[in-house]
Amino acid sequence: MTECDLDDTVPDWLIEHPETLAVFQELGVDQHCGGKSLEYASLEAGLDPEAVLARLRSLLGGDRPGSDRRA
Repeated sequence: MTECDLDDTVPDWLIEHPETLAVFQELGVDQHCGGKSLEYASLEAGLDPEAVLARLRSLLGGDRPGSDRRA
C-alpha cells in the first residue's frame, strides 16, 4: 500500500485508497479538484490540511510515526 501525503492530489488519494471517499465527502473536500493537492483542496474547503491528513491516515491505520513514504 502506497502512503499518500499533502502533496498528492485528491484523485490520487482516491485511486490509492478508495475507502477515503467517505471522509472527503463528509468534510466537503472536492474530489474532482482538477489535480489540486490535498493541501490546496483542504484549504479551499476551509479545513486545516494537517488535520485532514491526520484523519485520513488514522482511517488507513498509518498514523504511526515514520509512516510517511518520503521519510
